[in-house]
Amino acid sequence: MKRILFSLAIPAIFTSLVIVSCSKEKPVISEGNEVTTTKDGAKFVLDTLNSNVEWKGYKIFKSENTSHFGKIKFESGDVTVKDGKLESGKFVADMASLTSEDLKDKKEDLEKLNGHLKSADFFEVEKFPTASYEITKVSPAAEGDYNTILDGNLTVKGITKPTQFKANVAIHEGVVSISTEPKDIMREEFGVKFQSPAANGVIKNEVTLQIRVKALEKK
Repeated sequence: MKRILFSLAIPAIFTSLVIVSCSKEKPVISEGNEVTTTKDGAKFVLDTLNSNVEWKGYKIFKSENTSHFGKIKFESGDVTVKDGKLESGKFVADMASLTSEDLKDKKEDLEKLNGHLKSADFFEVEKFPTASYEITKVSPAAEGDYNTILDGNLTVKGITKPTQFKANVAIHEGVVSISTEPKDIMREEFGVKFQSPAANGVIKNEVTLQIRVKALEKK
């Protein structure tokens, strides 16, 4: 039974990282960037029904054949637009919503995985119920498939680290859309160091996450 539980927990590890897990308390460790953005401009409120974090974790080798994937919902968030450009933003993810998409048709396995993930073995959801990403700087991208560079602070389990994303940002008729490039996050940097028994496969340190945000102008 323990072996089964550990095996199910493998994707859970990655899951949490993608989300970005943070406590409502002050961070335990903070190495984040100084916030240079402002709240000047028009305010847009996160559309939580159409925004989420997509995550993908890997075991043994980083490949499509050994991956698990899922989503995390946002609890709240807002962005500011000044002179027609993104000025600032902060997004708070609901850790309790963390779930695997590839196990959605396997109810028993899904419940075991999610329950273990939310326990003290992993992300201590009771102590760290949310996760966050705060934009500290917005810069235009000079080349490539993305039009914006977002510098920001990612907080997971009370640990804050500076994290940069390439993103496509669009502002049109009262709606701000942000879609980041999939990016690898090192889970161990955020205190997620659980390792399953070798017989169940090696858990990769990398967790790929992608933030998709839609925000509506506050009237």
